[in-house]
Amino acid sequence: MNFSVQLLALLPLVFLIGTAMTLQTAINAQVSQSIGSPLQAALISFSFGTLILAVLVVLQKQAWPSLQQFSQLPWYAWCAGLLGVYAISLSIYTAPKLGLLTFSGLVIFGQILTSMLFDHFGGLGAEKNPIHWQRLLGGVVIFVGVLLTLQR
Repeated sequence: MNFSVQLLALLPLVFLIGTAMTLQTAINAQVSQSIGSPLQAALISFSFGTLILAVLVVLQKQAWPSLQQFSQLPWYAWCAGLLGVYAISLSIYTAPKLGLLTFSGLVIFGQILTSMLFDHFGGLGAEKNPIHWQRLLGGVVIFVGVLLTLQR
């Protein structure tokens, strides 16, 4: 494994994504309990997030893509928003029922398994990186870890 200074600097930032996702899930679940609707809680979350993104894009001072650039996007590019709605809405509903640890473990296992397959086959432009026994063992260990979190 080749560790560069740049790679080491990225590790805490990526770690904080996991922290942010857990915080987001817990906060969204509280909002849902307060207002009585996971979908409305997701809408509140997406609305505020959209506002923040709009401010950041304006501050970025980068030219807007042309209509031609939009038209050249593959059809599945528009599915990312749909996947976000699915992920956030279902996390708001399921995390309180499963507990944050089990929920996060299942999310991570889903990400590991899907990432392993995308890497193996080069899906959606990922660099091909074949599945080998160490990667497979890592996925199995995470799955066993998720099973252990189910014990209460």
